[in-house]
Amino acid sequence: MKILLGSQFYTPSIGGVQEVMRQLGEELVLKGHDVTIVTSSDPARDFDVLNGIKIAEFDISGNIATGLVGDVELFHKFVINEKFDALMVMAAQQWTFDALWPILDQIPNTKKVFIPCGFSGLYDPLFKKYFEQMPGILNKFDHLVFHSTKYRDIDFAKDNGIEHFSIIPCGANHSEFSVEKDLEFRSRHNISEDDFLFLTVGSFTGLKGHKELLKAFELLSLPEGETATLILNGNVVSSNRRRTKGLVKKLINLIKTRGISCLIEVGLSKLIKDKVTIPEIAAELTANSPNKTVIVTDLERTELTQAFMNADLFVFASNIEYSPLVLFETVAAGTPFLSVSVGNSPELVKWLKAGFLCPSEVNEAGFTCVDVNVLASEMLKLMKQKTYLQQLGKEGRKNWKSNYTWKTIADKYEKIILNLVQEGPEA
Repeated sequence: MKILLGSQFYTPSIGGVQEVMRQLGEELVLKGHDVTIVTSSDPARDFDVLNGIKIAEFDISGNIATGLVGDVELFHKFVINEKFDALMVMAAQQWTFDALWPILDQIPNTKKVFIPCGFSGLYDPLFKKYFEQMPGILNKFDHLVFHSTKYRDIDFAKDNGIEHFSIIPCGANHSEFSVEKDLEFRSRHNISEDDFLFLTVGSFTGLKGHKELLKAFELLSLPEGETATLILNGNVVSSNRRRTKGLVKKLINLIKTRGISCLIEVGLSKLIKDKVTIPEIAAELTANSPNKTVIVTDLERTELTQAFMNADLFVFASNIEYSPLVLFETVAAGTPFLSVSVGNSPELVKWLKAGFLCPSEVNEAGFTCVDVNVLASEMLKLMKQKTYLQQLGKEGRKNWKSNYTWKTIADKYEKIILNLVQEGPEA
């Protein structure tokens, strides 16, 4: 089949949507399909084919609520004229989905699959009219795929009488996490074998819970003689993207995630300080804590896999997520996780069978907030159960191998697409 995938950003850009589409696309190529991905132009991308996937770049940005800018007409001609058997686009509120709206009726022979990816703007007044139109748009797609049985996107679909959907979880790459654990990892990073090693992974956007985790780690009352290391791994969002957010968006995010009182207390310093804030906090914590070390880094992928494998516990305190890939990856590595109630993490605790939930709250805007004292307490509690953590990690890894590899997940997507194509244009 000739399949078109849609992702606002794609490798070398880093992010959850990019990774899901890359993994699915490469698995579909291995199954013999002709796969193209349509995405935004990226000056850092120096290839037009990667691992069998053709890259079709367009200089387009924005969404319907804020306005689409760029070669939208050229994109329309491409989708219509190339005559794909199927297209599958991921995430609302971005151009590879929104720009399709005017031409959905012009491509009846192309089966259309949409992965909503959470509807992050559902509660945002800016997107009120956008989501008023959404039920009609969803009904123009032949099938929808959700990653969770209960979240704002699937609840929205059900509330609007939409039934043509499947629930397919995310996963982790089998070949990537089937390597042997490298016992030299700790020595390479000057981490003692006796340290309890915490790990978190997420871009330094200000919404991944790095500061909450740093504060909880600082509050951690380690038993006498014990030591611990925390690895904060993440990529820094490019300066251009940071500038486009602007001061107003920073203020809005701060209010949503921390509340008005926190804005009054720490907002000014947060806005004044630059992107090295987290490394500075980490360095100060390490300098003032003889039994604690914080490492802020952005490891290459193979080394990050080893970080997952060598950690004792993965801790996730993010403020906003849908279905966090990092929780699948840490379980694939044989390392259990402690997560706040963000996205469908409560569901992932049940599915993956290798995680714990930290008590937390989700505010009216859909952002997760955690009490750092509670987070520190939960971290300490699990530190004292290292043998159990190791056993749980092994069980979780077995579960992942059986149910949550990208090959297994891609089989489910392929089956949906094949069934739709076989039904024909009038189905």
